[in-house]
Amino acid sequence: MKYNRCGKSGLLLPQISLGLWHNFGSVDSFENGENIVKAAFDKGITHFDLANNYGPVPGSAETNFGKILKNNFQGNLRDEIVITTKAGYTMWNGPYGDWGSRKYLLSSLDQSLKRMNLDYVDIFYSHRFDPETPLEETMMALDYAVRSGKALYAGISNYNAEQTREATEILKRLGTPCLIHQVKYSMFVREPEEGLLDVLEEKGVGCIAFSPLAQGLLTDKYLKGIPENSRASNPNGHLQLEEVSEAKVQKIIALNEIAKGRNQSLAQMALAWLLKDNRITSVLIGASSVGQLNNNIDSLQNLDFSAAELLEIEGILGQ
Repeated sequence: MKYNRCGKSGLLLPQISLGLWHNFGSVDSFENGENIVKAAFDKGITHFDLANNYGPVPGSAETNFGKILKNNFQGNLRDEIVITTKAGYTMWNGPYGDWGSRKYLLSSLDQSLKRMNLDYVDIFYSHRFDPETPLEETMMALDYAVRSGKALYAGISNYNAEQTREATEILKRLGTPCLIHQVKYSMFVREPEEGLLDVLEEKGVGCIAFSPLAQGLLTDKYLKGIPENSRASNPNGHLQLEEVSEAKVQKIIALNEIAKGRNQSLAQMALAWLLKDNRITSVLIGASSVGQLNNNIDSLQNLDFSAAELLEIEGILGQ
């Protein structure tokens, strides 16, 4: 595992980080989740990413992760891992359980720390921009989280380029620089290239890409259409059926042929494609099994692309 400097900070993050968005909730197998986290750490993944509402049920991923920490990461091992959480999406009913107010962010952070039985998290994120709350209020909440010792660094997620520029400038004035931006980015989601990555580079902010496999589209699952028990077949899932069009399947098939030529799976190539850009600090993967985790980590064995490969990939994606 290689570790990249996060922006202009002193913090190093692994090229691949583990997200607990799926597969770690109260409805999932605790033993399986625990095995995935232990295997990830053994492979050099030191960064584990959560949010207040991960589950289902909301909060249960943090509760389960707290149990995993207690079982496996006692003593100084806490100092060998980077734990992150976020607040910004709906967590509880009523006027104070959503968006970006100081009250919501700081009370949510306290709840997250209790669920994980931690004194602090390494990074605390504003999970999304709140158009109804002054950005200064949201950033001051992040600044306070750091100054109070409940977080070591501040981050933002799902902010566009203009919002990111303003947020980073506010945090710099407050004396708590923005460490990192967590953004949805993959071969199929290219919006970060439209200004956001340039702002992050200019401001010295790291970038971690979530959904790098486009909710499983950039895997071999969809080479023959929509399989049963896939995210696209689940009406409650985050991947909608209409996103798996025939044209998209044809792109997946063509990309898979390039991956074969690189002796990689499509998922491995998709992760490597993101990491080719030195503005990307880390890619955030999910895993439903230790085998899937290891397959994704193996993407690090071939991160180099020829000019011809990149041109062919762009030709497919641009169709």
